[in-house]
Amino acid sequence: MAAAATASRPKGTSQLPSYHQVPETSYELDWAALVTLDLSKFDQPGGKEQLAKQLFDAVQNIGFFYIVNFGLTQEEVDRQFAIGGEVFKLPTEEKLKYRADLEVGGYNGYKPLGLREVRPGIFDNTEIYNIPKFIPAYERPHPAVITENREEIERFARHIHDNIVRKLLVLFAIILELPEDYFLNLHRYDAKSDCHLRYMKYHRRSEEQNRQLDNVWVKGHTDFGSLTLLFRQPVAALQVRTPAGEWHWVKPYPGSITVNLADALEFLTNGFLKSSIHRVVVPPPDQRDLDRLGVLYFVRPEDDVKLVPVESDVLKRLGYLESKDESVVGITAGEWVKARVAKGASKGTTPRSEIGEQEIIKGKTAKYYD
Repeated sequence: MAAAATASRPKGTSQLPSYHQVPETSYELDWAALVTLDLSKFDQPGGKEQLAKQLFDAVQNIGFFYIVNFGLTQEEVDRQFAIGGEVFKLPTEEKLKYRADLEVGGYNGYKPLGLREVRPGIFDNTEIYNIPKFIPAYERPHPAVITENREEIERFARHIHDNIVRKLLVLFAIILELPEDYFLNLHRYDAKSDCHLRYMKYHRRSEEQNRQLDNVWVKGHTDFGSLTLLFRQPVAALQVRTPAGEWHWVKPYPGSITVNLADALEFLTNGFLKSSIHRVVVPPPDQRDLDRLGVLYFVRPEDDVKLVPVESDVLKRLGYLESKDESVVGITAGEWVKARVAKGASKGTTPRSEIGEQEIIKGKTAKYYD
């Protein structure tokens, strides 16, 4: 159990209720066997190469892994959970002042509860608040709880980009035998992209609704960008799909971040780095009556990056450049993200439970899994 707020607050923070993580489930679930990367090794002699080898082995099987020793204390992480919790406590009419332009592919700001039909007559149980990068191009109004803690939130987000994402992107470049800054140059913080920090809340459902949903809250899907970082929260609900089509639970290990690969890296490597398929299901019985609060960071390439395979000797040796996915030709990272967001928010869209594959843009599709 981790305590949240500290007695003395750093500059740029405000008083918040203490946040305490709930206990983990007592159920022994079918946990996924995932690799853990210790980022403290990154700057040690030979450390990058050791981590890259470990990551290479991991992504051959499944696009999920853990990272530890990433330079943030549990108190700093829990402060973000506290801020997110306060955002969702605001009156609905206040939150709607900051609604994201989802219908045209805008993701920054508030996504209301129950926007999407997931089964006929049943709507999603998620609220989301996305905070874009802290650059002039994305300045926008926010609720007071965010503006009052802006400096702290910005420090947190920039640490993720500069000290976590940077290292992971270097490791992927090493794996592909590219210059270490190759992917860094596609993910510059000061350039326009859809990177964002997210607060997310899954509201508990009734037993009847869970039964009608076959205990699946969010159907199997891939994420839009390069990487998704999920800060550890103990309500078990995330599952990952193996290449054999089996679903395994992702364990919330203390002191860890769960990382998954997303569409852009798959496109850029012609399928070598696989966008991981995952879903959200009903928590185990001892956590079923809890809301599930999350803090996440989404890493996405700069808007104008073309999603075509990189020239890599590794991809050539492994046969990943023998044929190319022509359906991504001409699509940029910004276009892909905005089109996927807009498709998900379209009025009159077929309920997600009824969709196996959906055209997103220029003939390129996204798949969904039971």
